[in-house]
Amino acid sequence: MSGGAALFVRDGARWVPSAHAVGPWDPAQLHGGAPAALVADAVQALAPEMQVVRCSCEFLGPVPLSPLEVTVAAIKPGRRVLVAEGEVRAGGRAVLLVRTMLMRRGEPMALPAGAEWPDGLPCEGPDESRGVAFPGQEAGAPGFHRTAMEIRFADATSWGDTRALAWLRLAHPLVEGRPLTPVARAVAAADFGNGVSSVLGFGTHLFVNTDLTVTLLRDPEGPWVLLDARTRIDPLGIGWASSVLHDARGPIGFAQQSLFVAER
Repeated sequence: MSGGAALFVRDGARWVPSAHAVGPWDPAQLHGGAPAALVADAVQALAPEMQVVRCSCEFLGPVPLSPLEVTVAAIKPGRRVLVAEGEVRAGGRAVLLVRTMLMRRGEPMALPAGAEWPDGLPCEGPDESRGVAFPGQEAGAPGFHRTAMEIRFADATSWGDTRALAWLRLAHPLVEGRPLTPVARAVAAADFGNGVSSVLGFGTHLFVNTDLTVTLLRDPEGPWVLLDARTRIDPLGIGWASSVLHDARGPIGFAQQSLFVAER
C-alpha cells in the first residue's frame, strides 16, 4: 500500500472521507467498499485476537461524500463466538448497517484428508496480471475504483466479462495514521465483485449492490486479494454477483451482493 491521502480522516467523533473514496455512480456518493471496510476495521478492534468469519452489510441508501459517524458494539460477547453490530450515519440518518460474527482462533489441529480447503489459485498471480483502465470515465479523476484501488485482471478477463478474475489492492491508507487490518482489506476488495464482472455498461445501466456479505475462512495474507467473480442479471431488474476470494496462497472465503438494476 502506497502513501498519500487516506480514504478517511478522523475529526472528533466523525470520519471525513476523501475524494479517493468516491464511487462510480455519483461524484457526491462513496463507493460501498470504503465505508464497509471502515466498519469492518472498527469491529475487528473490538476483539483483535478473533477472526471475523462473516460481515453482512446493508446499504440503506447512498453513502454521501460528507462526514460520517461510525458506531460498533458487541451484542453477544463471548470468548469463543462474538456477534457485533455497526452503523454508519450521515447527517443524522443511518446509511449503512453491518452485522458481524467473530470466532476464536484455536490451536492448529490435524484434519482428515479432504477436510481442509486446499491451497492454489485459479489463475496467474498479480505480478503476471495486467491493469485495465476503468471504462467510460476520466482516468485521472479520484475515486475508490480508480485511484484508491489498484485492479489487475488475470487470464485475459476484463471489464464486461460475465466471469472476471481480478486482483485488487488498496493504493491509499484506509484510515490516516493506522495500519490496514486484513479483514478491512478483504471487505474493501469484495465490494468490487459486481463491477469487475459487470455484464452491463456503466454508462447505460445502474447495477448497484444493495448489500454485501463476506464470509472468511481466514484473513488474507499480503496486500492483494483475488476475486473470482460472476454476475447474473434478470430482465426484471434484479441481479446478483458472487465471488470466491483468494490471497496469494489460495482461497480465503466468499462474497455475495444483491443488485438493483435499471436503465439510466
